[in-house]
Amino acid sequence: MLIVSRVQSSMAVRSSVLLYWFHVFCTGVFADVWKVTVEPDMQALVSSCVVLPCSFKYPVKEQPSDRIRAIWHMKDNWDDIIFHKDSTKVKDSFRGRTNLIGSLGALNCSLEIDEVKNHDNGPYCFRVELETSKTDKYSFVENCVSIKMIEQASKPELQAEQSVQEGEPAVFTCSVRHTCPSHQPTLTWNHTGKVIMSYKDIGHGNWETQSVLTFSPKKEDDHSAVACTVKHYGNVKGEMTVTHRIFVKEQATLSHILIPVISGLGSALLFGLLCFFIAKKRYRSRPGQFTPQGGQNVITRKSQEDTHSTVLFRCEGTEANTQQLLMYSSATNQDKTPPLVIKY
Repeated sequence: MLIVSRVQSSMAVRSSVLLYWFHVFCTGVFADVWKVTVEPDMQALVSSCVVLPCSFKYPVKEQPSDRIRAIWHMKDNWDDIIFHKDSTKVKDSFRGRTNLIGSLGALNCSLEIDEVKNHDNGPYCFRVELETSKTDKYSFVENCVSIKMIEQASKPELQAEQSVQEGEPAVFTCSVRHTCPSHQPTLTWNHTGKVIMSYKDIGHGNWETQSVLTFSPKKEDDHSAVACTVKHYGNVKGEMTVTHRIFVKEQATLSHILIPVISGLGSALLFGLLCFFIAKKRYRSRPGQFTPQGGQNVITRKSQEDTHSTVLFRCEGTEANTQQLLMYSSATNQDKTPPLVIKY
């Protein structure tokens, strides 16, 4: 009796182990054949549209699109259908606003929701039904999509150099991100030039629309504002325009080089003549002997007291193109008069 009990206990343990591994095996198999890939968290701009990316797999032989039925429904209530090819089965608040933009034959179940309302949060789940048999159907309620609503659009991003060179090509790049690739937003400029538009999938259901403007700035463009404006699909509210002020550097010409040189030479000549005439006028009424000594100009004159005085003067040019008239007086009668300095 004891032996029989032990045998039964051993068989029960083995059966449990076999059932466990059978469950693991079946789970892996069915998870691999009935599979959906979606973005669990999406964003949508109210009054615009949003596309929920979706792809799926099923266990039987590949079927054409007309033998596959796609359904999108609410997670909490499968009877709340937001998309069905039979529009009479679609919930009233979604009827006419949803569209399957993917090809079911290519295993694409992406859904577009138009005229997004601020209460279209979901979560939404995909269900596939194959016409091969009544049992080939599956609802992916463990992989659903929730949507976060954005009430107002944000202005686009504008990238450019603030200081540009006159006559040389300047590049301005404007871009905006969105989740509605079926109706791409448009970007326009307030300045003429060459414009290149591009659209890029940046992953996780997000897209980027980019516009590149190229033009050669002129003098008239100095301190002007280059503006980029985005237009989203639908009646969207928000800030749509971004501006960028530019400063234009004038192109160097021959006149830009000659004018400073001529101006400098003219200033030097003018100050030299001014220095000469002031010295001549200053000592015109004081007769004396004019002799150069050691690179300086010396005038020797006779004073009223019949004593001799020597007057020393020198013209100097400073870095600021000013002239100094330096005059020194030394008399034989011990005159201690300080030197006279005249600046011009």
